[in-house]
Amino acid sequence: MEQTRARDHVVQGILYMLLGMGLLSIMDAVAKWIVEGGMNPVQILALRSLVIVPVLWGVFRLNGRAHSLKPTRHRWQAFRGITGFLAPFCFFLSLRTLPLSDAVVVFFSATFVSTGLSVLMLKEHVGVHRWTAVIMGYVGVVVAMVPHGGGQLVGYLLVLVSSMAYAFLFVTGRMLSSTESIASLVFSFNLGVGLIALLLLPWFWVDLSWSAAGLVLLLSALAVLGHFSVTAAFSYAPVAAVAPFEYTALIWAVGFDYFVWQQLPVATTWLGATVIIGSGMYLIYRERRSALAR
Repeated sequence: MEQTRARDHVVQGILYMLLGMGLLSIMDAVAKWIVEGGMNPVQILALRSLVIVPVLWGVFRLNGRAHSLKPTRHRWQAFRGITGFLAPFCFFLSLRTLPLSDAVVVFFSATFVSTGLSVLMLKEHVGVHRWTAVIMGYVGVVVAMVPHGGGQLVGYLLVLVSSMAYAFLFVTGRMLSSTESIASLVFSFNLGVGLIALLLLPWFWVDLSWSAAGLVLLLSALAVLGHFSVTAAFSYAPVAAVAPFEYTALIWAVGFDYFVWQQLPVATTWLGATVIIGSGMYLIYRERRSALAR
């Protein structure tokens, strides 16, 4: 009975991860459509937070759980929100010059940054096998970027900054999970991003058409549903079971590039993606072995 229940939980976790990756991939495609139309990511993030923060607050208040949104480690939560602004901002900005699939491939490097940060911030032991996987992963990133893949070099550099910021969010989330609720981490992050974007908004505001406003609203809904689906995936099943399905985002990205923007990744992007995904899967395998050995 226990084995059956555990297996069901893993299946649920995988389904939630697949759903989350689909929703977030559609969000990225909508973001690319918007930024190519001339809207700055600052305005997108400001409007997105104006939707997400009140909705989260309202839902948790109606459920009598508003207290779970309150942070206990205020400085770390604030620093996490401020630094985390770079993750969506740089990624959305890169989509002006990069095919969506190229951006997604390079963004996968966040896995390798997380490994390095876990040593510095969480004092985790990382052996030679995992360090080798990290190095090989970045070889894959270089292959995907040179000779400038399917976009401009500045776009790839923006994605690298985004992946580093995302890795910082992931590792600090693990570090704070002992005292902070998942809801608090999600709420504080979106609040921090929104406050920074609103401060910068006067310099980047453009008047919105009804269609643009509708796309921003759609993007906001996809962000909320996607992030909660991914969170649910990790709550139902072990990281090693669901993390590999993050790579399904590349399938979505290639599909959008082909059907919407009529372009496909160049050979170096495919080769880089193969090396990056292979290295990432090996990292997951080694982490699973390490967890079983404890």
